[in-house]
Amino acid sequence: MSLLLRAKCFQRLTISGFVRDLHREHRTATPQNFSNYESMKQDFKLEVPEYFNFAKDVLDQWTNMEMAGQRPSNPAFWWIDENGDEVRWSFEELGSLSRKFANILTETCSLEKGDRVIVILPKIPEWWLANVACLRTGTVLIPGTTQLTQKDLLYRLQTSKAKCIITDDSLAPAVDAVAPTCENLHFKLLVSQNSREGWGNLKEMMKHASDNHTCVMTKHDEMMAIYFTSGTTGPPKMIGHTHSSFGLGLSVNGRFWLDLTPSDVMWNTSDTGWAKSAWSSVFSPWIQGACVFVHHLPRFESTSILQTLSNFPITVFCSVPTAYRMLIQNDMSSYKFKSLNHCVSAGEPINPEVIEQWRNRTGLDIYEGYGQTETVLICGNFKGMKIKPGSMGKPSPAFDVKDDPSKTASTLRGNFYVTGDRGYMDKDGYFWFVSRSDDVILSSGYRIGPFEVESALMEHPSVAESAVVSSPDPIRGEVVKAFIVLNPDYKSHDQEQLKKEIQDHVKRSTAPYKYPRKVEFIQELPKTISGKIKRNELKKKEWKTI
Repeated sequence: MSLLLRAKCFQRLTISGFVRDLHREHRTATPQNFSNYESMKQDFKLEVPEYFNFAKDVLDQWTNMEMAGQRPSNPAFWWIDENGDEVRWSFEELGSLSRKFANILTETCSLEKGDRVIVILPKIPEWWLANVACLRTGTVLIPGTTQLTQKDLLYRLQTSKAKCIITDDSLAPAVDAVAPTCENLHFKLLVSQNSREGWGNLKEMMKHASDNHTCVMTKHDEMMAIYFTSGTTGPPKMIGHTHSSFGLGLSVNGRFWLDLTPSDVMWNTSDTGWAKSAWSSVFSPWIQGACVFVHHLPRFESTSILQTLSNFPITVFCSVPTAYRMLIQNDMSSYKFKSLNHCVSAGEPINPEVIEQWRNRTGLDIYEGYGQTETVLICGNFKGMKIKPGSMGKPSPAFDVKDDPSKTASTLRGNFYVTGDRGYMDKDGYFWFVSRSDDVILSSGYRIGPFEVESALMEHPSVAESAVVSSPDPIRGEVVKAFIVLNPDYKSHDQEQLKKEIQDHVKRSTAPYKYPRKVEFIQELPKTISGKIKRNELKKKEWKTI
């Protein structure tokens, strides 16, 4: 049967993500932080104080424990890149550097609590410092992917009314092009070895900044971060999180789903622009005092991932199903994952065949989990549970997930948050994902709204009408497919050449990951009597053969 998953909000923390068991020889996974699923659900309690700040109440407390010899000699942050460069910080060093960064925001940039800061950086150490500095100053972090175009930047700057932007050389020219039309933007910080007119050079500023900074007092329900997420009927929407919704709420992820301790080294491959990076590269591991491991790669490359898992003491690995599908296509017999003991996955459903092949090659299960930008973990497979391949597991301790066969006009109904996804619960209490009730496309971990792609398509002179839906793909799970009705003047053109021109146009017009990998020219689009495009009809045709 079809249903809408509903997650009961705990302490109304959110204003407004998938994972599995662990095991060449199958290794049984024993939980470190709980006995079994039933006791975890029963014993979980989340106390929410009036005032809470993750930097002061969590990170600085780990610094104190570290200095008192009460934490293993495990880095808090461990970063490497493809050139062999390496950075390791203890919690004390993370604290000192983030306080310097905080002073730059408050003193040099004159930012105050509640001011909004857009941070668009690749996986470099400064991204993590920016996260903590915003926490310390009470400024609102707005992360973005480095694949944003000039138009994307303009929309985010104007919509968010951000006063400051932090980025690198790759996006600085685009920011300068739109800045004159962004009246709220007053400060621009550049992470670069080079200087740029009109920008403060963060690396130079850090050399001279003081690390004497007092963390601001923040109430638990004050805004901490804003994420832009793709919608179906319009441009990206802003989703807000409070200081407690992630800072406390993600203890569910860190303690139970990831099952982390201060001895663990956690590697999450998510892009810094998405909430999943906050989930598993910031809050979840640091709540537990674990080490955040980062490998900065220019692009996903399977052999580099496998080598890193073999060469570094990574104990917990998190990535999207697409990554696992790409990894198992390699000959993995020469790789030995001596430290790895827990693998999780989220962002889209993972195929049972992928789980089985990964288990056969590594001895480890993949624990699938389910959540959204608006929430923390809603459902998950936890250590000690029987894994049903293809299921997203059982409700997390923070949520009461219900069957709801009726549609709803609002995502919040009383104390319930309606996810908008469809699934069902079996007789054993396991939840199974069926489909999204909206048209958002999940491809390689990215959420792509059809409206954005269709808008870009309509800018091309050959396109009279278009409809964008998801289409099955053996590697990425699903990809963007565009059905296009051509203008009469273009119907005689070489269709293969025209497809490439349209694809290249979309790559230039919006973030490249959104371009339609599949294009089909048709005479007319299916429509309702009122003229609305029947995307579901097109989508069903794409998926009926699998």
